Amino acid sequence: MQNTPDTRFTGPELCALTATEVVALLRRGEVAPSEVLEASLTRIAQVEPAVNAVVTPCPDRARAALSDLPDAAKAARDHPGWLAGLPIGVKDLTAVSGVRCTMGSRAFAEFVPDTTDPLIARLEGRGAVVVGKTNTPESGAGGNTWNHVFGPTRNPWNTARNCGGSSGGAAVSVATGEVWLSHGSDLAGSLRTPAAYSGVIGLRPSPGRVGGAPDLHGFNTEAVQGPMARNVADTALFLDAMCGFDPIWPLSIDAPQTPYQQAVAQAGPRVRIGFAPDLGGFGFVDPVIRAAMSAAMAAVERAGGRVEETCPDLPGLERTYLTLRAMFWAALPGRAAPEVQAHYKPTLQQNIAQGRDLSADTIYDAQLGRTLLYHNMRRFLDRFDVLAFSTMGVPAGPVEQEFPPVIDGKPVTDYVDWLKFSFLSVVTGLPSLSMPCGFTPDGMPVGLQLIGPPRGEATLLATARAIEDALGGPLPPIDPRTA
Repeated sequence: MQNTPDTRFTGPELCALTATEVVALLRRGEVAPSEVLEASLTRIAQVEPAVNAVVTPCPDRARAALSDLPDAAKAARDHPGWLAGLPIGVKDLTAVSGVRCTMGSRAFAEFVPDTTDPLIARLEGRGAVVVGKTNTPESGAGGNTWNHVFGPTRNPWNTARNCGGSSGGAAVSVATGEVWLSHGSDLAGSLRTPAAYSGVIGLRPSPGRVGGAPDLHGFNTEAVQGPMARNVADTALFLDAMCGFDPIWPLSIDAPQTPYQQAVAQAGPRVRIGFAPDLGGFGFVDPVIRAAMSAAMAAVERAGGRVEETCPDLPGLERTYLTLRAMFWAALPGRAAPEVQAHYKPTLQQNIAQGRDLSADTIYDAQLGRTLLYHNMRRFLDRFDVLAFSTMGVPAGPVEQEFPPVIDGKPVTDYVDWLKFSFLSVVTGLPSLSMPCGFTPDGMPVGLQLIGPPRGEATLLATARAIEDALGGPLPPIDPRTA
């Protein structure tokens, strides 16, 4: 991969392996789940002072969970997503019984739920062991992971920089080898932004592919949960573990007949990519990011793929997305008790106010607009496997900045302004992911975003694997590079 900096790793040997490799060892009985768990806990202790990613480890609960693995294996060992005792991280917006769940808010700083979120319960039933909760901005609202409970999570490639958000703790925990897989969620790029800045993969599935929080927003299509991993094969493994129909989720859809891991294993180099670095001028892309993406596309072509620089028509994309997003914030955090909302940071209060000010006609226009955008993308993806473009238009900034004050000479007034490349997948309901495609001259990762066809996670992952192979393989876990 172009301009790859030194990737020193001094953690336990098990932590340097891929999730797929460790699960294979666990399945064959060549390593015990307790050994894998202790390796993860060792690595967490090593790197947490530098990065602040796994903010609430739960070692006692994790060790106790190992005694339940034999019973879980009886029911799920043959499932393609069986994780066999692999430790995972869970974003601190999502409940795990007996483990503090702060949601990044002082209002919930001491909240300990009695029950586990259905998605996490599914993962535990498929052999995952929750080792800790990962940091997030308050209520998941932010493109930089910091809050008043735990402080900021730092970028492992340069700890003076931010790691993106809102699944920043998840991304950093994977990048540093604390865990092999980490759970995240996405409304405005929250799986994809931190993946881009941390040099890992974050996949936003189709609505209904992975369960959500059924009691809060079961019919919402904008906020979804999904996997983070260091390579495409591991991402497919985690997605296999997450997916499957359950009537508790109103939009739930069946798992595919062919596991995602098989689709990735069968991937070939002859992919068809529509390449629109800045989405036809929709957002600003720094020249160093554009150069890294262009170099990656050239490598794909040398490997046998076809890349055409073209962009679908995307009328009203920003207006449509901002309306849908404002509705989400007003309907959920905006309905919390007054004593909870009293703690909200100004940007979250601003989001809620925007939602409450929406007119009925604006909401109707957004629903019509997203339908037009969906069909434009559907027709575009009849000709290509994916649309490829920038995940983030600017490199990671200082950890102290919630968002960059200026982009391309224009002031940024809302943290969502710099996340514009996340909008398209959310509005259209199409699966997307961010993957590393190179580095800036000063050694910071660059993310390439791919959007796949409707319900097309298999095509999306197979294309990502082809790109990963063309670029020389995934990035390994790293020791934090302190500034």
